[in-house]
Amino acid sequence: MSARRPNLVVFLPDQQRADTITPKYTPKLASLAEHSVVFERTYVTHPVCTPSRSAIMTGTWPHQNGCTRNNIALPAHFKCLPELVDTSYSSAYFGKWHLGNEAQPQRGFQHRISTEGISDYSRFLTSHGIKPDRVNDTFSPRFISKLPIELSRTRFLEKHACDFIEKHAGKPFILFVAFVEPHSPYNGPLNEIHSADEIEVLPRAELGGDAPLRYRLMREWQESEALLDRERLPEQYYFGITPEEYRGMRQRYLGLVTQIDQSIGRILEQLRANNLYETSIVVHTSDHGDMLGAHHLFGKEVMFEQAVRVPWIIKLPAHQSSRRIAKPVSQIDFLPTLVELLGGERSSQLAGKPLLSRASKLTTLGGDPVFIEWAPNRVKAPRKTKLASRWKMKRVVNESTRAIVSSEWKLCLRNRDLNELYNLTDDPEEIRNLYSEPGQRDVISKLTEQIHWWQETTGDKLRI
Repeated sequence: MSARRPNLVVFLPDQQRADTITPKYTPKLASLAEHSVVFERTYVTHPVCTPSRSAIMTGTWPHQNGCTRNNIALPAHFKCLPELVDTSYSSAYFGKWHLGNEAQPQRGFQHRISTEGISDYSRFLTSHGIKPDRVNDTFSPRFISKLPIELSRTRFLEKHACDFIEKHAGKPFILFVAFVEPHSPYNGPLNEIHSADEIEVLPRAELGGDAPLRYRLMREWQESEALLDRERLPEQYYFGITPEEYRGMRQRYLGLVTQIDQSIGRILEQLRANNLYETSIVVHTSDHGDMLGAHHLFGKEVMFEQAVRVPWIIKLPAHQSSRRIAKPVSQIDFLPTLVELLGGERSSQLAGKPLLSRASKLTTLGGDPVFIEWAPNRVKAPRKTKLASRWKMKRVVNESTRAIVSSEWKLCLRNRDLNELYNLTDDPEEIRNLYSEPGQRDVISKLTEQIHWWQETTGDKLRI
């Protein structure tokens, strides 16, 4: 009798930074990491939701699949995980999709629980007597963030995930649980679970004149919004200016991180209750990070480490010890790795390659370079600014970026804005842009050549 194929459970929270997996803030995930392969320097393909998720779900670059900004539906001919492995798997996707239709099962997923707009979650709330705060019968993110934890999206998804595991324990399954948290608004039922006095306010490097103009425009816009928030909201839900505002938002963000960790812990307990934990693959990652005040910025959409690095944990069946991979890796390899672990055939669609078969090599030799792209998403800039003329502002907010990360260096090349070069070994906070330093011409030339090679091999037509 052949051995049962492994189950797969993937946790995909939105906007979780790489540095949040700690025993204090995520005790369940930290415990999971002690028995898992941990990729310590995982980079997203594109630092905003839809493009990043398109790469996670299809193994293709955003410029290949067309999802280069938010709210673009994934084209039908790109396959997702259930379509690339044995179709006898029971498969479910619960939570935020952000790749088109949020309500219907699709892409090989047979079961769907939705949380966005008019959804399974909104119907759950109305069934409990909660009235929508929007005229289109939906609930705003700010309204949802104020609900008690028993009515939160995390608990809602947790229950459905546990029910799915219980119901499908008898045959192999694939389960994605895509939490919306810890995405802004920075507010939730566990706001004060971590004392503000214990929250470290990390160094906030300035954005000087050698920083891209788009970044400086973002900062100016966010600071103007923060001033408005002080007048119209009881708390700073999205942006801040002062160190204490940064501390408060970081405190609440970490409360949201702990909130998803608690639900993850209960889902893992459900696996154990059904004697499935040891034989299951459990994966945790995110679609991008969050600046949280670093460089005086919030959110993502930039190439700084806080925005482009995410957790990536893989617990293998019967895996007892931790293995940590310190070299840079890319989420373009996320789907190829899962396909290999589930015994699927190599697909010509996949731009990346499985990592676990290469893990021992990555721990001893230099990792392959990692590439990141950015395409214009939406305008986030003040209407009037002293930083640039209206014409120049319109030009740079529509800039595109191609970046490369090696073990030591990060180079960001742009078609309409300033370029950047950072030595990540000597300057991990990315304070000093070395792109204009005469002594770095050889480094820039070598890295630029690698970016151009990647563009050619992946069909990227951007001229930089």
